[in-house]
Amino acid sequence: MDDPVRAAPPARPPARAALPWLLFAAALTLAGVFAWKLFRPADVGDPIATGIVSFEKMDKLTVFSAQLAPVVASNDSRLFGLVNSRQVAVIPARVDYSIDLSQVGRSRMSWNAEAHTLSVRLPAIALSRPDLDEAHAQYLREGVWITRDAQDKLTRDNTMLAEQQAIASAQQPALMDLARTAAKDAAQQNLSIPLKVAGYGDVKVLVTIDGDTSKG
Repeated sequence: MDDPVRAAPPARPPARAALPWLLFAAALTLAGVFAWKLFRPADVGDPIATGIVSFEKMDKLTVFSAQLAPVVASNDSRLFGLVNSRQVAVIPARVDYSIDLSQVGRSRMSWNAEAHTLSVRLPAIALSRPDLDEAHAQYLREGVWITRDAQDKLTRDNTMLAEQQAIASAQQPALMDLARTAAKDAAQQNLSIPLKVAGYGDVKVLVTIDGDTSKG
């Protein structure tokens, strides 16, 4: 007997930002100031040392999140093809974009005293494993007779497909550009304030990211 059929969900945008950028940047700036005050280098005449201390104790920093809604389908065949079933699933998923700040050392920073500019090269953006919200997933099942084993297999297959699709969607250039912009903004905020507190005045911070081929 068929499982109850649930109406397909209305169309929704493929993704949306999940972090309030302004609040995030403000919180990150405060964290940088507190970190500098607690772990400031003895020689405040070194702007690179000041910058490194601003990143210490943070390790992996989540700079952006995307909410996705993968739509996947899988099939199951049993009894030599006599019993066939199909399941379509819409499974909400969240993917986080992060930067490993523990990799940022002196080799990734340079100071131009004449231009009063600190240049920083961040590691590439890393994506988390998709966090699937299967409690709020919606399913549409088709088949004259769907056994418990068949249903479990269909669900497992769709979970795997949803993870793969979420990662593929999260790697879209538009979302990667948003994540890189958020990372650059966070790094600039996190470095500019401690440098100003250290007595360097208004320092220009230039941030690049490994693997970023976009212009501007």
